[in-house]
Amino acid sequence: MADSYYTSRYVQNPDRHVVWKEIVQFLQSYIGTAQVVVDMGSGYCDFINNVSAQKRYAVDISGDSGKFAGEGVEFIQDTLPRSLPSNSVDVVFASNLFEHLDDRELKDMMREVKRILKDGGQLILMQPNYRYSYKTYFDDPTHKKVFSHTALEAFLVSHDLEIVKKFPKFLPFSLKSRPGIIPLSPWLVRMYLQSPIKPFAGQMLFVARKK
Repeated sequence: MADSYYTSRYVQNPDRHVVWKEIVQFLQSYIGTAQVVVDMGSGYCDFINNVSAQKRYAVDISGDSGKFAGEGVEFIQDTLPRSLPSNSVDVVFASNLFEHLDDRELKDMMREVKRILKDGGQLILMQPNYRYSYKTYFDDPTHKKVFSHTALEAFLVSHDLEIVKKFPKFLPFSLKSRPGIIPLSPWLVRMYLQSPIKPFAGQMLFVARKK
């Protein structure tokens, strides 16, 4: 099931590298000088491959994800980072993951995230904002959970995390959300990320801190 997702909904896209390099650059002020970074639901390892850290971990249920891990990235095939020590991680990142988890899976995920994060460590989440993507949200049949930016904030606070920053509109719902005639380039992505005006935006970004 997980591996087949790579050949159906989650197919490789040549624009992905351009977008993710700029996303990581944008997030650098929150990542800072983190020594240990974990990418949950790492997929094509687009995030973790672009991060500079002493230790980098990619965690995904699909073994296919490990094929994309760059040099120096340690791949863990699992749904949760169970093998990592407690209080050892500076930043946990997840993109388009939480909406694929049911309530029990989310509870398990948050327990593990809080376990491995150091005090003051940060959870960075990128995912669809249902308020702005409801028309196409369930085009992906593996979506189990609905979050708006209001709901996600309440969810994180309920798990005793402090909200550092939130962007209700951050990126388009997917690369397909933009007009196909617009070529992606680093400067175009950079301008979009920095602009207060977000056409086609359907994804949000949250940065939360473990108290």
